[in-house]
Amino acid sequence: MIKVTIDSVRASLLSQHRVVVLKEEEMERYLAIWIGPYEADAITIRLQGVEVARPLTHDLLEKSVEVLGAKVSHVLVNDLHDDTFYARIVVDRDGERIELDSRPSDAIALAVRVQSPIFVSESVMERAGVTPDEEIDLDALTPEEEEKLAPYKDFIEGLDLGDLGD
Repeated sequence: MIKVTIDSVRASLLSQHRVVVLKEEEMERYLAIWIGPYEADAITIRLQGVEVARPLTHDLLEKSVEVLGAKVSHVLVNDLHDDTFYARIVVDRDGERIELDSRPSDAIALAVRVQSPIFVSESVMERAGVTPDEEIDLDALTPEEEEKLAPYKDFIEGLDLGDLGD
């Protein structure tokens, strides 16, 4: 398992899509995961310390885990199939380890609330992680490399770079 932190939550300028960017703690390697706008808001609200009048769904989940006498140990982005990431919320209750299937966005939103660590499996990071220093010849990509970069394609194509030259 690779420990990561939330580097940023970004928005596409052309659509409602959001992406959470996770950064590996030990090196400059990143993992981008597409998430919905509500989950992006749930993550950024907590990261920015914004108080809301009523509990959000992830606040309710946090309270439920607490009331049931359990504690979130960590969350793990554990799999990737057809450009869809999968995650597990690992909960400890009286010495018993309980793993809950989750969308990564929900697991991350809960992790920021309970301040639990976020991990990515080695296989997921190997397949979808990106190191920014790498020189990539886009014309010479293998099908495996194209698959690895697929989650970034829509995000890059949605960037508005028109004002950069000014």
